[in-house]
Amino acid sequence: MLDATSETPLLEITDLCISYFTRAGEIPAVVDFSLRLMPGESVGLVGESGCGKSTVALAIMQYLGSNGGIVSGSIKFKGKELTSASAKELQAIRGSDIAMVYQEPMAALNPSLTIASQLVEVPMIHEGISKQAAWKRACQLLSDVQLPDPERVMNAYPHQISGGQQQRVIIAMALLSNPSLLLMDEPTTALDVTVEAGIVELVAGLSEKYGTAILYISHNLGLILETCSRVSVMYSGEVVEEGEIVPLFAHPRHPYTHGLFGCIPLPHADKNERPLVPIRGQLPLPHERPGGCNFGPRCDHFQPGLCDQAQVPVQKADDAQSIAPHMVRCLRWQDIDATDVQAAEASASPLPPGEIVLRVKNLKKYYSVGGSSLGALVSGQSVREVKANEALSFTARRGETVAIVGESGCGKSTFAKVLMGLETATSGDIELNGIGIQNQAVQDRTPAQLGSLQMVFQNPNDTLNPSHTIGGQIMRVIQKFGVETDKHKARELMLKLLDTVKLPRDFALRKPRQLSGGQKQRIGIARAFAGNPAVVIADEPVSALDVSVAAAVTELLMEIQREHKTTLLFISHDLSVVRYLSDRVVVMYLGKIVESGKTSDVFAPPYHPYTEALLSAVPVADPSIKKRHIVLEGTIPSALDPPKGCPFASRCPRHMGPICDTEMPEAMQAADGHLIACHIDLMDLQKVEPVIERIEQTTTV
Repeated sequence: MLDATSETPLLEITDLCISYFTRAGEIPAVVDFSLRLMPGESVGLVGESGCGKSTVALAIMQYLGSNGGIVSGSIKFKGKELTSASAKELQAIRGSDIAMVYQEPMAALNPSLTIASQLVEVPMIHEGISKQAAWKRACQLLSDVQLPDPERVMNAYPHQISGGQQQRVIIAMALLSNPSLLLMDEPTTALDVTVEAGIVELVAGLSEKYGTAILYISHNLGLILETCSRVSVMYSGEVVEEGEIVPLFAHPRHPYTHGLFGCIPLPHADKNERPLVPIRGQLPLPHERPGGCNFGPRCDHFQPGLCDQAQVPVQKADDAQSIAPHMVRCLRWQDIDATDVQAAEASASPLPPGEIVLRVKNLKKYYSVGGSSLGALVSGQSVREVKANEALSFTARRGETVAIVGESGCGKSTFAKVLMGLETATSGDIELNGIGIQNQAVQDRTPAQLGSLQMVFQNPNDTLNPSHTIGGQIMRVIQKFGVETDKHKARELMLKLLDTVKLPRDFALRKPRQLSGGQKQRIGIARAFAGNPAVVIADEPVSALDVSVAAAVTELLMEIQREHKTTLLFISHDLSVVRYLSDRVVVMYLGKIVESGKTSDVFAPPYHPYTEALLSAVPVADPSIKKRHIVLEGTIPSALDPPKGCPFASRCPRHMGPICDTEMPEAMQAADGHLIACHIDLMDLQKVEPVIERIEQTTTV
């Protein structure tokens, strides 16, 4: 698809066709895929799950498995044909010249070996260096990917570190032998935005220093814009659009690419005036692709008799004579007005907040470590406390969305556990509808209290019973919480809930394994709202979903909230989604609230320095946006030994001196309800430039 050049490409894929062979016959997964990657270049590969992105990466590694195979086409690495390479030749290349970062770290780590055993063998096998030198290099890379206490991590087993830490170990493993080609398959899905920003900078530095070429596979369009020079958009096994990153992002030509941009919360998006527009329908299964254009059944510009005939060829969409001309696989791209493609549905009126439903005052949650107090007296050891939540205070009103944001380890999930009754508070108050629940464990709460406070989890696979039907699981909630005890009426309510989350009623008879990830998340939402809750806690409900599915789930949450006037607590580290969804924001760091206020106030100066860094770390998929670059150094201090002064002092780029290290800052009122806990004078914070602003105008975010 790309013009020939005199320079030899590092990776050259030509007319690649990949199929999987099953009992039902051959299923084509990737069709007519071509890509050229030069040394030091970064290229993005984007599209929904199931479009063939990861299959391409596995084909490059020759890891397609026993039932997958390359039907035709060529994959050349440094001029050598990989499709005909021997097992010995591939073994020498994998891990040294070509390395891959997988989306699921536990699938790439051996649970029976320590992290050290798995890291040091990479340079020892491929470079022949000593174990001591390999150990030293591995420790350095673990430090580079911002893992605290690398020596401890090296001696740990995979299950003894968190999912985000596992992902960073995999990234370090891929970088150990300075590969020429790095395949990044959703490399930062499980990471905080601040860690993601640091790792992206690390990988970019490696690419510049060693000439490493990178193929980024991601559904995060903002990450692709910040890291890549070119991008290929895949849909149902085909590349439907490709070109240089800025022109393609500024003026996409294919309706599917337009649809992807309509699904993500850009800075100008507004949940009331400019709601997200999910792509209707679903990606067709490989053996059920339509005739003609694969995107036809979901396209608003489909023309019968034209788009459903022969296979659609790739066309040149501009006159540029560059190495990467803008290519598009659409017969009608010249007839489509870009402004019509993302036309939003009718805007909704803002939901006025009602009375206070949830009141949190000086909430503290401590965990004792080191044994019981009696054991400590006998052994002479002191009992230490982990201060997971420290003096949290805020309110949430009926029909309001309050976002709780911060990095992993800041205490968001601990607060959710206390609120749900899975833990009880050490001190402080939580009032739900005027009744204190801070000391009530979940087993001591009444059915009405349990039903009034529900949760939507990040991973629905962990919360849906695989052996029970979808309908049975929703009905159990309805009956358990006393919403409806009559079996027939409960079933009717369950079917109405399926209607509400826009799923067919016959899904009631299905089991979780028969549903997609987005459908399971909709079931999680239906189950959460089955008890007529006053408050719903949504814990990262869309972070693992495709942008199109995430947009649908996000709009569904908003629609149900408007209908039931439910209070929504939205826990997230993605400030793009937070800005779009929330009415107010609570920013947490190391168990404390460092800033809180209306969303419009928190996302504009004055900022707390931590909020400023969070905003800078969020990838924005808009080339017209200019963003200040701030990368935090170091990691969150241990909650066992928190700083005496400001919790953010050890990482703050605006550190003022001893006062930050020794004295806890008081909260300053920057505006009505906008509080910032910082030693820096409010007048000085107001002089800080906006982190994000549009290039064409002075609108701040």
